[in-house]
Order: sequence, then structure tokens, then C-alpha cells
Amino acid sequence: MKGQQLFHSFLPSVTVAVLTTQSAWANTPQVDQVKPISVPSFASTTDFNNSVVNNKQQTRNSVHSSSALLLESENKSVGLKTANNNNVAKLTLIKNAEIKAKTKTKTILPIALTNSKVVKQTSLHKCLQLDKQNQADAAFSTGECSQTKTPTTKVAQVSEPAATTNSTPTLENLNPSPNPLLFPTKPEEVKLQENQPLTLEQALELAKRNNNELQVSVLELERSQSALKEAQAALLPTVSVNGRVSNSRSTNSTLGAKQAQQLNPNAPDAEANTAFDTQAQLRYDLYTSGRRNAAITEAEERVRVQELEVERQFEEIRLSVATDYYNLQQADENVRISRSAVENSEASLRDAVALERAGVGTRFDVLRSQVNLANAQQDLTNALSQQAISRRRLAVRLNVPQSINIAAADPVQLAGLWERSLEDSIILAYQNRPELQQQLAQRNISEQQRKQALASLGPQISLVASYDLLDIFNDNINVSDGYSVGVQATINLFDGGAAKARAAQAKKNMAIAETQFTEQRNQIRFQVEQAYSTQISNLENVQTANVALEQAKESLRLARLRFQAGVGTQTDVINAENELTRSEGNRVRAILDYNRALIELQRHVTSRAFQK
Repeated sequence: MKGQQLFHSFLPSVTVAVLTTQSAWANTPQVDQVKPISVPSFASTTDFNNSVVNNKQQTRNSVHSSSALLLESENKSVGLKTANNNNVAKLTLIKNAEIKAKTKTKTILPIALTNSKVVKQTSLHKCLQLDKQNQADAAFSTGECSQTKTPTTKVAQVSEPAATTNSTPTLENLNPSPNPLLFPTKPEEVKLQENQPLTLEQALELAKRNNNELQVSVLELERSQSALKEAQAALLPTVSVNGRVSNSRSTNSTLGAKQAQQLNPNAPDAEANTAFDTQAQLRYDLYTSGRRNAAITEAEERVRVQELEVERQFEEIRLSVATDYYNLQQADENVRISRSAVENSEASLRDAVALERAGVGTRFDVLRSQVNLANAQQDLTNALSQQAISRRRLAVRLNVPQSINIAAADPVQLAGLWERSLEDSIILAYQNRPELQQQLAQRNISEQQRKQALASLGPQISLVASYDLLDIFNDNINVSDGYSVGVQATINLFDGGAAKARAAQAKKNMAIAETQFTEQRNQIRFQVEQAYSTQISNLENVQTANVALEQAKESLRLARLRFQAGVGTQTDVINAENELTRSEGNRVRAILDYNRALIELQRHVTSRAFQK
């Protein structure tokens, strides 16, 4: 009994002495201080290897410094072996901490248990009515939505905007070279010299201006407009003028001159005549059996198809740019989470080394911590590589200059909420998707081609007027003129069935367009339903991930307290760290998956539906 009293009075002082002499323990980051904020690293790709080498060097230095500091605390570790024989005394040290932890977890666990589906469809619809497309926070902090006391108040506040020196870049500086045939030949011409942070809105504006695929679609639209003008020119008469100046001598005059020279050698040669002849002609098609109107309508429909193609191309680019931007945000968050995991692993390694030096830890715990740190460093290496790849992918998509790299400036948060029901979304997609209207326009084009084919069998009536001038320079006679005005009619009596064959081909093309319209309609419905279901499930995953993250933080805090008090194991700490890293990654992934599903749903409905 007296030994137990001595142990109870001595153990707290020893624990305090060990903790105060270890700077690594004193400065160990608390889990409650881990804030899920996005701090994208704007370092260039050349800093990739240096970051990994520095992390390894810092780990070796921290372990060495911890070993040196422990020399002072070895003399103060008397009585710790006695503590190993009495776990009841050790549990007394963390009794208050566990009570506090239980009190805290009571505010979290019931939410996770009672709200298996945190966002019900009915309550979600009410929340959605309070929110606009760019105000996700209001839906979780207004009215009935804020009375549930769920972690949803933190959903839209996952990260804070990263502080940058150039937060509002001028997009004019990001335009590519005006020379489309630019071909760099020197390494310094393609060297990345700066990272330009961009918001998603700026990236979309830049893509609208610089994207090569969209520019090609615009050029094709202008080409179709020129073809329409060509078809409309048939509504006007055509006027042509041709003239000729010639010097000629007929064979008859030459023959007569030679015959005269046979009789009289002094007879002159045949004379050559120099003449000026010109003709002006006006022609206008009075009746074409519908061929002219069909050709104009076909050109108009082709312009319509190309306009819809530009709109479709822009929607695709908008989806691609937004997806690449969210992928870059996820890569940035993975780097941040991986660095946090490395810091936690380094702290665990310092704890394990300190306890081993103090005589209460084992070499096995140290080795486990070292392996965990090595794994965390590998994850960080891979995350940095993916970040560099994501930046370059977005830069290529935006067609920025060769020396500029792109970084994400927006925080990771919900991009907005979908305020319409599934049925309304499907109807909006049917009404606004350019693909459906393109199929209808393609059917009209085939119809006009059929009319043109049949029109070639009908009569073609034209008004033809001409005016002629003739002047022979050496005949001493003034200019002579003439004219003609008439109506010309032609009809193709037999063409071997070519016109009817062309009409039959056009009719089959109409049937193909109708079938493709049906297929496209069914595909659009499935796309809307898939994106709608995905964004609903991802929104619920965001709520679940928030709860899991809070629980993982608390679990790691308790694991550290238990390990430092000597009743927990290093394995518990490592598992808790891994769970925290996984929870942070799941939270970021859930939010970005929701944003991807939302932008995909907006693409399937099209932005035109929200401009009316």
C-alpha cells in the first residue's frame, strides 16, 4: 500500500518531466488544430524533388534532436518500471481526458446514428429553395436547415481561399501567341517561369476565348454563313459581260487574193480585219420547280446546325475545364493532406523514440513509426506528381502561353445546389439540348435535298437578255450593235432515274435522323438521371464525411493521450493517424465529386436553360 501511494505521487511528476524536456512532445500539433483549409502550393515542378528530399532530411534531424534531448530525461525516469505493473494507476492519469472525450463524442455520435441519410429529399428541397447557384452556405444556415444541429453548417466551409500575390490576374496576359504556327526551338521558350492562380470563372472565360476546338467550331460557323449567302444569291439576276479584240483574215479572202496574184503579180495581199466584239448578258431564273428555295433552306439549316455545334462545343469545354479545375483542387488538397500526414508521422516517430529512450517504449514501436513515415512520404511524392500533372492538363486545356502554369485559386467548397426536381430537369434538357435540335435540323436538310432532287425533273424557266457590240476598225463603218430578249425553258425528260434515286437517298437520311433523335432523347434522359442521382448521393456523402472527420480527430487525440500516458500502443496512434488522413481525403473527395456531378448535370441541361 505504501509503495502504491509513493507510485501515485511520483508518476505524474515523472510524466510532466518527460513531456517538458521533449520539445518534440511539447510542440506536437494537436488534432483539434488541424483545419481543413486549402493552401495550394504554387511551387513549380522543379521544386518537386527538393520537397521530398527536405522532408526526409527534416525527419532525420528531428529524430536526432529528440534522441539528444532525451539524455537529460533518462535520470528522471525512476519508478516507470513500477508503473508498468500497475495499469490502474496509469488509467487514473487519463480518466479526466476520457470523460471529456466521451462528453464531446456525445454531440457527434447520435447525429451519425440517427441521421443515416443526413439530407432527406423533403428537407433538402426546402433548403434548396433558400439557396442560389453561388450561395451554398445559406442553405445550411437558414430556417429549418439550421435547426437540425448537424455538421452541415461546415459543409460549405471546407477550405479558405489561398493568399496569393496576384489574385486578380489580367486575362489578356494569358492569351497565346497570335501566330498559330509558333514552334519553340529553345529550352527557355518552354520553361515554366510562373504559376498563375485562376478562379473557375476566370478559367471558363479564358477557355471561351482561347480554346482551339471552340475556335475551329466558330470558323466552321462562319464558313456555313458564307455558304448561305452563296445560296441566297440565286434570288438575284446574274449579269455577265465578255469582250474580245481580234485581228483576223478569212480563208476565202486569202484564196481570192492568191488567185488575183496569179493573173496579176502586182495584186495586193488579202487584208486582215481588226475587230472589237463585246456582249452583255442578263439571266434570271423565273421558275425552278422549287430547287432554288430548297437550296436556300438547306443552307439555312446547315447554319443552324453549326450554331448548335458551337453551343454544344462550348458546353463540352465548360464541362472539361470545370472537371480539370476540380481535379486540380483535389490534387492540391491531396498534397496538403499528405503533408499533414507526414507531420503527424514525424510527431509519432518523435514520441516513439522518446518513449524508447525513457525505457517505456519498444524498438518495435519505433520501427512501425518509421515505416509509417516512409509511407506518408511516398504518398506526398505521388501527390506532388499528380498536382504537377493536373496543372499542366488545365494549362493545355486553356491554351495559355508556354511559360505560364496554372494554379487553382478557389477554395474547395460546394459549387452550388440544384434547385429543380428530376422531372423538371429532364424537361429542361429536352427543350434546350443542342443535340436534339441538331437532329431535327439534319432531318430538315435531308428533306430539302429530296426536294432539290425532284426539282431537277421539273421545268426550269429563265429570262435571258443580251446586248452585243461589233466594230471593225478598218472598214470606215461605225460601231454596230444588237440585242435579244427572251424566255428560255428547259425540261429534263429522261435521266435514267438518277433524280429519283437521289430523292430516295434523302428520304432514308430523314428516317436515320428521326431514329437518331429518338436515341439521343433516351440518352439525354439517362444522362440527366445519372447526374441527378450522383449529385444527391454525393451531397449526402459530404455530410457523412464531415461527421467521420470530427470523429477521426477525436480518435487521434485520445490515441495520443493514451500513448503518452503509457496505456496505449503506437499501433493505435498510427491507425488513428491513417484514419484521420483517410477521413480528410474522403471529405475533400466527396465535395469535389459533388461539384463534378453538379457541373455534369448543368452540362446535360445546358446553361441556356438558366438564361431564359
